[in-house]
Amino acid sequence: MELTAKTLRWRAEALAARTFFGLFGRLPVDWASALAGGLARLVGPRLKVSRVARRNLAKAFPEMTAERIEEVVAEVWENLGRVVGEFPHLDWLIHNRVEVENMQYLHDMRDDGQPGLFISAHFGNWELAGAMAGREGLPITLIYRAANNPLVEEIYRRGRADAASAGQIQKGPEGAREAMRLLKEGGHLGMLVDQKMNDGIAVPFFGRDAMTAPAVGRFAVKFGCPVVPAKVERVKGAHFRMTFYPPLTHTLCGDSHQDTLTLMTQVNDLIESWIRANPGQWLWLHKRWPD
Repeated sequence: MELTAKTLRWRAEALAARTFFGLFGRLPVDWASALAGGLARLVGPRLKVSRVARRNLAKAFPEMTAERIEEVVAEVWENLGRVVGEFPHLDWLIHNRVEVENMQYLHDMRDDGQPGLFISAHFGNWELAGAMAGREGLPITLIYRAANNPLVEEIYRRGRADAASAGQIQKGPEGAREAMRLLKEGGHLGMLVDQKMNDGIAVPFFGRDAMTAPAVGRFAVKFGCPVVPAKVERVKGAHFRMTFYPPLTHTLCGDSHQDTLTLMTQVNDLIESWIRANPGQWLWLHKRWPD
């Protein structure tokens, strides 16, 4: 790799990431979670990106006071920090700190002999969702957005190796083709479906149209496969409750665009219900809606 300003920055970022994860991996999980969460809560609300969270919250919850918005922003940062601090401990957490509700829906997907879609959102510790499927014998291939720094990306991929028991696919045209091939072969995909996609479709979310990735709807319509949502809620500290939901219904009308929109509306409605119940556990820091 030619040494340029960009590659030097990438190497510095990767060194920082390896040092961070090495240090937090050696700490007891409760210490790692609390320390990273506390640091993020202290620093995060002062960062420029927190303006996005405040603006999102004010529009999604017009009744929310300014004081409550600041509390939620701090909670968002603490949760994000905890997710990062817990990252080196995912395998231990999935076996020791997750209570599960409605596990039968995951087992039904595992045993039905057809392809399937496993979805979640950037809520609680979202990194645990795929790990639970792997623990229960359901190989999941994760579709994800790659980090901008390829050296840091490799660190993330290794950290998710246990969760992605059947592999990982980067978002993009090539990834979409790979996902189609996998579903044709009867495989299972795991996706986080709550972030903005500029060339997606407009789907209501908190009463406003949000550009939403349509892949889940299109795959479900094309293959007639189940879509099983999973919510990973932080109960207290590094303790979690994972709730599986019945497969989303998608009776087809024959119009693929309308069928996709109908299914994605169900997805957004469900995720919105999770967030309304506990807004501090969702990642409000990205520009989910147009300004």
